[in-house]
Amino acid sequence: MLAPAVPDNEEQRLAELRSLHILDTPAEERFDRITRIAKELFQVPIAVISLVDTNRQWFKSCIGLPVNETERDVSCCGHAILQDDVFVIEDASSDERFFDNPLVLGPPNIRFYAGAQLTMSSGNKIGTLCLIDSQPRSFSKHQQLLLKDLAKIVIQELSSHQAAIQDDLTQVLNRRGFELMADKALANSRRYQWPCSLLYMDLNNFKAINDNHGHRAGDEALKRFSNIASTLTRETDILARIGGDEFVVMMMNADEHQAEKKVLKIEHAVSELNASHILPCELSVAYGIVVYNQGEHKTLAEFMHSGDQQMYLHKQTIRGLDA
Repeated sequence: MLAPAVPDNEEQRLAELRSLHILDTPAEERFDRITRIAKELFQVPIAVISLVDTNRQWFKSCIGLPVNETERDVSCCGHAILQDDVFVIEDASSDERFFDNPLVLGPPNIRFYAGAQLTMSSGNKIGTLCLIDSQPRSFSKHQQLLLKDLAKIVIQELSSHQAAIQDDLTQVLNRRGFELMADKALANSRRYQWPCSLLYMDLNNFKAINDNHGHRAGDEALKRFSNIASTLTRETDILARIGGDEFVVMMMNADEHQAEKKVLKIEHAVSELNASHILPCELSVAYGIVVYNQGEHKTLAEFMHSGDQQMYLHKQTIRGLDA
């Protein structure tokens, strides 16, 4: 079996895939509609929207298969993203690259495969819209063109999904995006008994920045702070701007001590930003840290409310010191 090679732009490709915040999200009709159309249009038993992650291919939509991911090493889609045109295997059992692949030797017994790359505007290929059959078959140039057209619709839906959950100014998640991702993260925390901490942050005296220096300076301050927070978050952290000057970071597998270390790093980076005098004003941050307690926090809203309360207490302390 020939495992797929890693693209030269793998780091950038994965970064763009993850920026979509689509992995491991629930099924959505707008994507299932496309795979249903593909299945009927091409008369195949299986149609999949496959996103190629680091070590797996994850299925945003899958018609005809009882799984939602497989290993990347055995995936045909891993090979497809290395190509510039529709990747077609007419009979995998007689193809030296795939004849001994476990997905050929066993369920779903792949013989025919056709995958149209999901190519973002940057040129990064994040996955495929693919067709699978357990019988060998050919695939004409006209059929390939139709599959590429459907793949473009998938890209439009992915871009629409990203726009709906991303903050326009800072390019991090907005409140809607945070709630979508955080609900899933809390479900995993409950299921696997993972510790989870929430860092709730607010920029102090932000209204004064806008009033004294203008909204352009305020926007620049938000972008600079967002960049600091983004740089210091882990791949598993969920960072969002949930209000005008409010940011949150949900940290999976992190206790209070780890959250406090994150705060120290952010405060140090903010101090360096202030020392650079890039902004016409200095930034300071009030924060609250709360550790998820399944008994106390029945909902995400309650968890966030606890973080907001802790942040408010810290802000009051800062005001007292300033006075």
